[in-house]
Amino acid sequence: MNDIQPYSSRLRARYYKEVRAKLKDVLQLGNIMEVPKLAKIVLNIGVKKSVGDSRTFQLVTKAVGEIAGQLPVRTKAQKSIANFKIRDGMDVGVCVTLRRENMYRFLEKLIELSLPKVRDFQGVSLTAFDRQGNYNLGIKEWGIFPEADDFTESFGMNITIHTTARNSEEGYALLKELGMPFKKK
Repeated sequence: MNDIQPYSSRLRARYYKEVRAKLKDVLQLGNIMEVPKLAKIVLNIGVKKSVGDSRTFQLVTKAVGEIAGQLPVRTKAQKSIANFKIRDGMDVGVCVTLRRENMYRFLEKLIELSLPKVRDFQGVSLTAFDRQGNYNLGIKEWGIFPEADDFTESFGMNITIHTTARNSEEGYALLKELGMPFKKK
């Protein structure tokens, strides 16, 4: 295949040049178009402290924007909860959906730079797949990302990797070939 479009992400280039053909053989698929691929990556952060402090919310919005490389969207409460002092329509979190090149850049940064910075890192869990081959990863603090060094406060985040896999075995094979460091079985 001729490289008409230059790849700006090494991970994306590796997927199209090596991983796709290998997955086709490993998963015994008849057509290259059946091979699972990444669809999108969603970063989600819930901010409890922002209920009374808008400055904290602005800090989180700025930090997530720098980590993801694109502007986040504020998520709002769907209904009022009196015990938590939350009213309907109040900002309660931040969400970013990464696609195409941004998605590959973020995943490459996560695998190669951020996860190895986690203390006593043994690998990510094998049980975090859903039935459709999507993967959920919880991070306790965003300080593992190089862009978050400037921020004094730290928040956790949920990272959901959506794939076109039909089941968890195909999703595991895709992420394993892309270099995701899973725990040893």
